[in-house]
Amino acid sequence: MKTALIVGANGVIGSNLIKHLSGLDDWHIIGLSRRGGINKDRLKFISVDLLDPQDTLRKLSKLSEVTHIFYTAYQDRPSWAQMVAPNLAMLVNVVNAIEPVALNLKHISLMQGYKVYGAHLGPFKTPAKETDAGHMPPEFNVDQQHFLEQRQQGKSWTWSAIRPSVVGGTALGNPMNLALVIAVYASISKELGIPLRFPGKPGAYDKLIEVTDAGLLADATVWAATQPQGANQAFNINNGDLFRWNELWPKIAAFFEMETAPPLQLSLQTVMADKADLWSSIQEKYSLQRHDYADLSSWAFGDFVFSWDYDFFADGSKARRAGFHRYEDTEEMFFRLFRELRQQKVIP
Repeated sequence: MKTALIVGANGVIGSNLIKHLSGLDDWHIIGLSRRGGINKDRLKFISVDLLDPQDTLRKLSKLSEVTHIFYTAYQDRPSWAQMVAPNLAMLVNVVNAIEPVALNLKHISLMQGYKVYGAHLGPFKTPAKETDAGHMPPEFNVDQQHFLEQRQQGKSWTWSAIRPSVVGGTALGNPMNLALVIAVYASISKELGIPLRFPGKPGAYDKLIEVTDAGLLADATVWAATQPQGANQAFNINNGDLFRWNELWPKIAAFFEMETAPPLQLSLQTVMADKADLWSSIQEKYSLQRHDYADLSSWAFGDFVFSWDYDFFADGSKARRAGFHRYEDTEEMFFRLFRELRQQKVIP
Protein backbone atom coordinates (compact mmCIF):
# COMPACT_ATOMS: atom_id res chain seq x y z
CA MET A 1 0.00 0.00 0.00
CA LYS A 2 1.07 3.54 -0.79
CA THR A 3 0.00 6.62 1.17
CA ALA A 4 -0.69 9.87 -0.66
CA LEU A 5 -0.56 13.21 1.12
CA ILE A 6 -2.65 15.57 -1.00
CA VAL A 7 -1.89 19.18 -0.14
CA GLY A 8 -4.78 21.40 -1.19
CA ALA A 9 -7.31 18.59 -1.08
CA ASN A 10 -10.46 20.65 -1.66
CA GLY A 11 -9.37 22.40 -4.84
CA VAL A 12 -10.37 21.35 -8.33
CA ILE A 13 -7.04 19.54 -8.80
CA GLY A 14 -6.72 18.04 -5.32
CA SER A 15 -10.32 16.81 -5.20
CA ASN A 16 -9.91 15.03 -8.52
CA LEU A 17 -6.68 13.46 -7.32
CA ILE A 18 -8.62 12.08 -4.35
CA LYS A 19 -11.31 10.77 -6.69
CA HIS A 20 -8.71 9.13 -8.93
CA LEU A 21 -6.71 7.53 -6.11
CA SER A 22 -9.87 6.35 -4.36
CA GLY A 23 -10.59 4.23 -7.42
CA LEU A 24 -7.26 2.42 -7.05
CA ASP A 25 -6.87 -0.43 -4.58
CA ASP A 26 -3.34 0.23 -3.38
CA TRP A 27 -3.58 3.77 -1.97
CA HIS A 28 -4.38 5.32 1.39
CA ILE A 29 -5.10 9.05 1.15
CA ILE A 30 -4.55 11.94 3.56
CA GLY A 31 -6.04 15.26 2.47
CA LEU A 32 -4.79 18.59 3.79
CA SER A 33 -6.77 21.82 3.64
CA ARG A 34 -7.80 24.67 5.88
CA ARG A 35 -11.44 23.54 5.73
CA GLY A 36 -10.80 19.85 6.40
CA GLY A 37 -13.23 17.31 4.97
CA ILE A 38 -15.29 14.19 5.53
CA ASN A 39 -13.31 11.04 6.33
CA LYS A 40 -14.11 7.91 4.34
CA ASP A 41 -12.64 4.47 3.82
CA ARG A 42 -8.89 4.86 3.11
CA LEU A 43 -9.33 8.65 3.20
CA LYS A 44 -8.84 11.04 6.10
CA PHE A 45 -8.61 14.81 6.22
CA ILE A 46 -6.48 17.07 8.35
CA SER A 47 -7.31 20.74 8.82
CA VAL A 48 -4.06 22.71 8.92
CA ASP A 49 -2.74 26.20 8.32
CA LEU A 50 0.23 25.56 6.07
CA LEU A 51 1.43 29.14 6.44
CA ASP A 52 2.01 28.44 10.13
CA PRO A 53 5.16 26.28 10.45
CA GLN A 54 4.31 25.30 14.03
CA ASP A 55 0.78 24.21 13.16
CA THR A 56 2.08 22.33 10.11
CA LEU A 57 4.73 20.54 12.18
CA ARG A 58 2.26 19.72 14.94
CA LYS A 59 -0.34 18.29 12.55
CA LEU A 60 1.98 16.45 10.13
CA SER A 61 5.00 15.29 12.14
CA LYS A 62 3.44 11.90 12.92
CA LEU A 63 2.56 11.02 9.31
CA SER A 64 5.40 8.55 8.96
CA GLU A 65 3.39 6.39 6.55
CA VAL A 66 3.42 8.96 3.72
CA THR A 67 5.08 7.66 0.53
CA HIS A 68 3.97 10.33 -1.96
CA ILE A 69 3.31 14.05 -1.54
CA PHE A 70 1.02 15.62 -4.14
CA TYR A 71 1.35 19.36 -3.71
CA THR A 72 -1.56 21.29 -5.27
CA ALA A 73 -2.07 24.11 -2.73
CA TYR A 74 -2.26 27.73 -3.84
CA GLN A 75 -2.52 31.09 -2.12
CA ASP A 76 -3.73 34.07 -4.14
CA ARG A 77 -2.34 37.55 -3.60
CA PRO A 78 -2.88 40.95 -5.28
CA SER A 79 0.39 40.83 -7.23
CA TRP A 80 2.72 38.20 -8.71
CA ALA A 81 5.53 39.31 -6.40
CA GLN A 82 3.36 38.93 -3.30
CA MET A 83 2.51 35.35 -4.27
CA VAL A 84 6.07 34.09 -3.94
CA ALA A 85 6.58 34.12 -0.17
CA PRO A 86 3.35 32.39 0.94
CA ASN A 87 3.32 29.78 -1.82
CA LEU A 88 6.96 28.87 -1.29
CA ALA A 89 6.52 28.85 2.49
CA MET A 90 3.63 26.37 2.38
CA LEU A 91 5.64 23.88 0.33
CA VAL A 92 8.71 24.30 2.54
CA ASN A 93 6.64 23.81 5.69
CA VAL A 94 5.10 20.59 4.36
CA VAL A 95 8.43 19.11 3.28
CA ASN A 96 10.11 20.14 6.55
CA ALA A 97 7.39 18.35 8.51
CA ILE A 98 7.13 15.18 6.40
CA GLU A 99 10.61 14.40 5.10
CA PRO A 100 12.26 13.69 8.49
CA VAL A 101 9.54 11.22 9.58
CA ALA A 102 8.43 9.59 6.33
CA LEU A 103 11.32 7.17 5.90
CA ASN A 104 9.64 5.51 2.90
CA LEU A 105 9.01 8.76 1.04
CA LYS A 106 9.23 8.00 -2.69
CA HIS A 107 8.13 11.11 -4.54
CA ILE A 108 7.03 14.74 -4.27
CA SER A 109 4.76 15.94 -7.06
CA LEU A 110 4.57 19.70 -7.62
CA MET A 111 1.61 21.21 -9.47
CA GLN A 112 2.69 24.16 -11.60
CA GLY A 113 1.28 25.72 -14.77
CA TYR A 114 2.19 27.77 -17.79
CA LYS A 115 3.28 30.68 -15.59
CA VAL A 116 6.66 28.95 -15.74
CA TYR A 117 6.74 30.08 -19.39
CA GLY A 118 5.51 33.60 -18.64
CA ALA A 119 2.05 32.87 -20.06
CA HIS A 120 0.45 35.18 -17.47
CA LEU A 121 2.59 38.13 -18.55
CA GLY A 122 1.65 38.32 -22.22
CA PRO A 123 2.38 36.61 -25.53
CA PHE A 124 4.84 33.76 -25.01
CA LYS A 125 6.52 31.22 -27.27
CA THR A 126 4.07 28.58 -28.44
CA PRO A 127 4.02 25.70 -28.25
CA ALA A 128 5.81 26.07 -24.94
CA LYS A 129 8.24 23.27 -24.13
CA GLU A 130 9.66 22.05 -20.84
CA THR A 131 13.14 23.03 -22.08
CA ASP A 132 12.21 26.67 -22.76
CA ALA A 133 14.34 29.36 -21.17
CA GLY A 134 13.22 31.00 -17.95
CA HIS A 135 11.94 34.54 -17.59
CA MET A 136 12.44 37.46 -15.25
CA PRO A 137 11.20 36.71 -11.71
CA PRO A 138 9.19 36.83 -9.54
CA GLU A 139 7.42 33.51 -10.17
CA PHE A 140 6.60 31.16 -7.31
CA ASN A 141 6.27 28.05 -9.50
CA VAL A 142 9.92 28.40 -10.45
CA ASP A 143 11.03 29.03 -6.87
CA GLN A 144 9.12 25.96 -5.68
CA GLN A 145 10.80 23.76 -8.27
CA HIS A 146 14.23 25.13 -7.40
CA PHE A 147 13.56 24.32 -3.74
CA LEU A 148 12.66 20.71 -4.57
CA GLU A 149 15.65 20.30 -6.88
CA GLN A 150 18.02 21.47 -4.16
CA ARG A 151 16.30 19.50 -1.40
CA GLN A 152 16.35 16.28 -3.44
CA GLN A 153 20.12 16.23 -3.88
CA GLY A 154 21.47 13.03 -2.33
CA LYS A 155 18.00 11.79 -1.35
CA SER A 156 16.26 8.57 -2.36
CA TRP A 157 12.97 10.28 -3.20
CA THR A 158 12.31 11.97 -6.53
CA TRP A 159 10.18 14.91 -7.68
CA SER A 160 8.08 15.82 -10.69
CA ALA A 161 6.66 19.14 -11.88
CA ILE A 162 3.26 18.92 -13.58
CA ARG A 163 2.26 21.80 -15.84
CA PRO A 164 -1.39 21.84 -16.91
CA SER A 165 -3.19 24.50 -18.86
CA VAL A 166 -6.46 25.92 -17.48
CA VAL A 167 -8.01 23.02 -15.57
CA GLY A 168 -11.58 21.88 -16.21
CA GLY A 169 -13.39 20.47 -13.18
CA THR A 170 -16.44 20.96 -10.96
CA ALA A 171 -14.98 21.68 -7.50
CA LEU A 172 -16.71 24.61 -5.79
CA GLY A 173 -15.01 27.33 -3.78
CA ASN A 174 -12.03 27.25 -6.10
CA PRO A 175 -10.42 30.42 -7.46
CA MET A 176 -9.59 28.88 -10.85
CA ASN A 177 -12.58 26.99 -12.22
CA LEU A 178 -13.32 28.12 -15.77
CA ALA A 179 -16.18 25.70 -16.42
CA LEU A 180 -18.06 27.06 -13.42
CA VAL A 181 -17.40 30.66 -14.50
CA ILE A 182 -18.95 29.93 -17.90
CA ALA A 183 -21.85 27.92 -16.47
CA VAL A 184 -22.91 30.57 -13.95
CA TYR A 185 -22.41 33.39 -16.47
CA ALA A 186 -24.57 31.53 -19.01
CA SER A 187 -27.26 30.71 -16.44
CA ILE A 188 -27.57 34.32 -15.34
CA SER A 189 -27.58 35.59 -18.92
CA LYS A 190 -30.35 33.14 -19.79
CA GLU A 191 -32.43 34.17 -16.79
CA LEU A 192 -32.09 37.81 -17.86
CA GLY A 193 -33.23 36.92 -21.39
CA ILE A 194 -30.05 38.13 -23.07
CA PRO A 195 -27.80 36.26 -25.51
CA LEU A 196 -24.59 34.60 -24.43
CA ARG A 197 -21.90 37.06 -25.44
CA PHE A 198 -18.20 36.28 -25.22
CA PRO A 199 -17.05 38.79 -22.57
CA GLY A 200 -13.32 38.82 -23.28
CA LYS A 201 -10.99 40.95 -25.31
CA PRO A 202 -11.88 41.02 -29.02
CA GLY A 203 -8.48 39.60 -29.91
CA ALA A 204 -9.01 36.63 -27.59
CA TYR A 205 -12.01 35.30 -29.51
CA ASP A 206 -10.03 33.79 -32.38
CA LYS A 207 -6.75 32.74 -30.75
CA LEU A 208 -5.67 29.15 -30.22
CA ILE A 209 -6.08 27.88 -26.67
CA GLU A 210 -6.12 24.57 -24.84
CA VAL A 211 -7.32 23.28 -21.47
CA THR A 212 -6.63 20.29 -19.22
CA ASP A 213 -9.35 17.98 -17.93
CA ALA A 214 -9.06 17.51 -14.17
CA GLY A 215 -9.49 13.74 -14.44
CA LEU A 216 -6.80 13.46 -17.10
CA LEU A 217 -4.55 15.66 -14.96
CA ALA A 218 -5.01 13.41 -11.93
CA ASP A 219 -4.17 10.36 -14.02
CA ALA A 220 -1.03 12.01 -15.40
CA THR A 221 0.07 13.27 -12.00
CA VAL A 222 -0.08 9.80 -10.45
CA TRP A 223 1.61 8.33 -13.52
CA ALA A 224 4.56 10.72 -13.21
CA ALA A 225 4.80 10.07 -9.45
CA THR A 226 4.92 6.30 -9.75
CA GLN A 227 6.79 5.56 -12.99
CA PRO A 228 10.58 5.72 -13.24
CA GLN A 229 10.43 7.87 -16.37
CA GLY A 230 8.69 10.58 -14.32
CA ALA A 231 11.53 10.96 -11.83
CA ASN A 232 12.97 14.47 -11.56
CA GLN A 233 11.16 15.66 -14.68
CA ALA A 234 8.71 18.39 -15.67
CA PHE A 235 5.77 17.58 -17.94
CA ASN A 236 3.24 19.71 -19.80
CA ILE A 237 -0.14 18.02 -19.40
CA ASN A 238 -3.02 19.00 -21.68
CA ASN A 239 -6.03 17.44 -23.37
CA GLY A 240 -4.13 17.06 -26.63
CA ASP A 241 -6.35 19.27 -28.81
CA LEU A 242 -6.67 22.99 -29.47
CA PHE A 243 -9.70 25.23 -29.92
CA ARG A 244 -10.74 28.80 -30.59
CA TRP A 245 -13.50 30.49 -28.60
CA ASN A 246 -15.15 31.73 -31.81
CA GLU A 247 -15.89 28.10 -32.71
CA LEU A 248 -16.60 26.70 -29.23
CA TRP A 249 -18.63 29.62 -27.81
CA PRO A 250 -21.69 29.14 -30.09
CA LYS A 251 -21.69 25.44 -29.18
CA ILE A 252 -21.68 26.33 -25.48
CA ALA A 253 -24.60 28.68 -26.11
CA ALA A 254 -26.45 25.89 -27.91
CA PHE A 255 -25.88 23.58 -24.92
CA PHE A 256 -27.66 26.12 -22.71
CA GLU A 257 -30.29 26.64 -25.41
CA MET A 258 -29.31 30.27 -25.89
CA GLU A 259 -28.72 32.64 -28.74
CA THR A 260 -25.37 34.30 -29.27
CA ALA A 261 -24.45 37.84 -30.20
CA PRO A 262 -21.17 39.49 -31.17
CA PRO A 263 -18.54 39.57 -28.39
CA LEU A 264 -18.71 42.50 -26.01
CA GLN A 265 -15.78 43.04 -23.70
CA LEU A 266 -16.92 43.18 -20.09
CA SER A 267 -15.26 43.12 -16.72
CA LEU A 268 -17.03 40.12 -15.20
CA GLN A 269 -15.66 41.10 -11.83
CA THR A 270 -17.58 44.37 -12.16
CA VAL A 271 -20.81 43.44 -13.95
CA MET A 272 -21.40 40.23 -11.95
CA ALA A 273 -20.72 41.81 -8.56
CA ASP A 274 -24.37 42.79 -8.02
CA LYS A 275 -25.93 39.48 -9.13
CA ALA A 276 -26.01 37.68 -5.75
CA ASP A 277 -29.70 38.40 -5.17
CA LEU A 278 -30.54 37.31 -8.71
CA TRP A 279 -28.63 34.09 -8.20
CA SER A 280 -30.47 33.45 -4.95
CA SER A 281 -33.78 33.77 -6.81
CA ILE A 282 -32.48 31.37 -9.50
CA GLN A 283 -31.57 28.85 -6.81
CA GLU A 284 -35.06 29.08 -5.35
CA LYS A 285 -36.83 28.99 -8.73
CA TYR A 286 -35.00 25.86 -9.93
CA SER A 287 -34.56 24.14 -6.52
CA LEU A 288 -30.79 24.36 -6.67
CA GLN A 289 -28.34 23.72 -3.87
CA ARG A 290 -27.93 26.87 -1.80
CA HIS A 291 -24.26 27.45 -2.43
CA ASP A 292 -23.06 30.92 -1.56
CA TYR A 293 -22.72 33.08 -4.68
CA ALA A 294 -19.19 34.11 -3.69
CA ASP A 295 -18.10 30.45 -3.58
CA LEU A 296 -19.43 29.58 -7.00
CA SER A 297 -17.35 31.53 -9.42
CA SER A 298 -14.18 33.58 -9.56
CA TRP A 299 -15.03 36.35 -11.98
CA ALA A 300 -11.49 37.73 -11.77
CA PHE A 301 -10.19 34.42 -13.09
CA GLY A 302 -12.70 34.53 -15.93
CA ASP A 303 -11.52 38.02 -16.83
CA PHE A 304 -7.94 36.75 -16.75
CA VAL A 305 -8.55 33.81 -19.10
CA PHE A 306 -10.75 35.77 -21.50
CA SER A 307 -8.10 38.48 -21.77
CA TRP A 308 -5.60 36.24 -23.53
CA ASP A 309 -5.49 37.85 -26.94
CA TYR A 310 -2.54 35.63 -27.85
CA ASP A 311 -2.12 31.91 -28.50
CA PHE A 312 -2.05 29.89 -25.28
CA PHE A 313 -0.80 26.32 -25.58
CA ALA A 314 2.14 24.05 -24.85
CA ASP A 315 3.74 20.97 -26.34
CA GLY A 316 2.47 17.91 -24.44
CA SER A 317 4.48 15.37 -26.42
CA LYS A 318 7.17 14.80 -23.77
CA ALA A 319 4.68 13.01 -21.52
CA ARG A 320 3.32 11.05 -24.50
CA ARG A 321 6.81 9.93 -25.47
CA ALA A 322 7.49 8.90 -21.88
CA GLY A 323 4.41 6.67 -21.80
CA PHE A 324 1.35 8.73 -20.83
CA HIS A 325 -1.06 8.44 -23.75
CA ARG A 326 -4.45 9.65 -22.51
CA TYR A 327 -6.32 12.30 -24.48
CA GLU A 328 -9.58 14.19 -23.90
CA ASP A 329 -11.94 15.91 -26.33
CA THR A 330 -12.20 19.46 -25.01
CA GLU A 331 -15.70 20.16 -26.33
CA GLU A 332 -17.03 16.99 -24.73
CA MET A 333 -15.18 17.85 -21.53
CA PHE A 334 -17.02 21.17 -21.18
CA PHE A 335 -20.40 19.59 -21.91
CA ARG A 336 -19.73 16.78 -19.42
CA LEU A 337 -18.80 19.29 -16.73
CA PHE A 338 -21.93 21.34 -17.41
CA ARG A 339 -24.04 18.19 -17.13
CA GLU A 340 -22.33 17.29 -13.84
CA LEU A 341 -23.06 20.77 -12.47
CA ARG A 342 -26.69 20.30 -13.41
CA GLN A 343 -26.83 16.87 -11.81
CA GLN A 344 -25.34 18.33 -8.64
CA LYS A 345 -28.00 21.08 -8.79
CA VAL A 346 -25.39 23.80 -8.88
CA ILE A 347 -26.84 25.36 -12.04
CA PRO A 348 -30.32 25.06 -13.63
